[in-house]
Amino acid sequence: MSAIKRRNFIKNSLLTTAGISLSAGSWRRVLGANDSIRVATVGFHGQGRSHIEGFRKLPGVRVVALCDADKDVLEGEAKKFRNRNEAIETYTDVRKLLENKDIDAITTATPNHWHALVTIWACQAGKDVYVEKPACHEVWEGRKMVEAARKYNRIVQVGTQGRSNAALREAFEWVRSGQLGKIKVARGLCYKRRASIGKVSGPQPIPASVDYDLWCGPAPKVPLMRERLHYDWHWVWPTGSGDIGNQGIHQMDAVRWALGKAEVSPRVFSVGGRFGYIDDGETPNTQFVVHDYSDVLLIFEVRGLPAGAGSEAMDKYRTQSVGHIIECENGYLAGTTAYDKDNKLIKQFTGSGEGHHANFIKAVRSRKVSDLNADILEGHLSSALCHTGNISHRLGKLVSSHECLEAIKADKEAVETFERFKEHLAANNVDLEKTKATLGVFLKMDPKAERFRDNPKANEMLTREYRKPFVVPDKV
Repeated sequence: MSAIKRRNFIKNSLLTTAGISLSAGSWRRVLGANDSIRVATVGFHGQGRSHIEGFRKLPGVRVVALCDADKDVLEGEAKKFRNRNEAIETYTDVRKLLENKDIDAITTATPNHWHALVTIWACQAGKDVYVEKPACHEVWEGRKMVEAARKYNRIVQVGTQGRSNAALREAFEWVRSGQLGKIKVARGLCYKRRASIGKVSGPQPIPASVDYDLWCGPAPKVPLMRERLHYDWHWVWPTGSGDIGNQGIHQMDAVRWALGKAEVSPRVFSVGGRFGYIDDGETPNTQFVVHDYSDVLLIFEVRGLPAGAGSEAMDKYRTQSVGHIIECENGYLAGTTAYDKDNKLIKQFTGSGEGHHANFIKAVRSRKVSDLNADILEGHLSSALCHTGNISHRLGKLVSSHECLEAIKADKEAVETFERFKEHLAANNVDLEKTKATLGVFLKMDPKAERFRDNPKANEMLTREYRKPFVVPDKV
């Protein structure tokens, strides 16, 4: 097959989202020990800028291309390269970028709804991928990302940087070894202030610099019903997953890692709501999710309101606002510090590790998935815990405080969490007897199949209807 025909074949495959039958390695260059890794960044209105700067600073790495659906964002970043006399190619359409066989790897920090498709297309095009958290927008597509990485022998790292924290790794190994006795509950905490995003009365204009068709991609192309296109996509379901999947995925990943669980939970339910203001957001700003692994509970909490009305401070659980608490028989781990049952310090773990970007490049060179600190499989599983909790919430119903307590009374730790949830809202002038919370559906799951048991509606929410031609393929 000629180079031209091969290139056209890849282009057509990407455009139709069909799997590439040609081995990715048959046209991807073989890297020597001294070759530069040529990187492109896709999506950088926010976290993607840290990708650009982080990879630029690594020895043996060159950022050679940029892609963003917002031309103003694209031009602003490209100008920085030109001012430094650094060559840079620019694209608005990631499909065009992926035709460039001179690119070895891509990093992507697009909105969540694009993560899976960018990753799968890149794997099909023979490129390694560093994809931001959460790994995916749906549980099903996360598994497809894993399949694509394995099929095309790609290195795919997820941006859960805690996995490259040596102190955290040592602390979790120490706890799992039984130094504090049996783990009873692992708690992830995301107490992070999130103010109202405002309330609009009708469709808002799309910024002239944005190719809205490309921006929407796999998601429905609908009128913009919020003040800001950028960032506030986190708080609506077609593109985001709330703070449990935004900031919270870091802590969700940490607590699953601490427990050593390599699958989704067999039982999950959520309690939550959007309290304290009425705006265009849809996702909960106050929520807790209980994942029951039979032998241990994983409880995740989101609080977007402050410690109290008019306060700038955020609540803490023990010592943490955004972090984790691993509660054991004889003490607990808070972050990387271990305490006994009387809150006396036992041990402090230190160390920073090699850096998450550097770890990805190391694996790109070695071609060993085992060298990755946050392989796509780990990112998929932790993201799935966020998504299944949200599915419970979205299928739930509004209930009174009494009704909620009655429903969860069999779970002692859930009751304790609800009581603190209730106190927190009361401190923000929210009375749960007047403003009801959503009690999510109690869902049971087959962890191996990653399917819910006896709940067709919940199973429908494991995936979505993709907007053509931006379709995540069933066969990657």
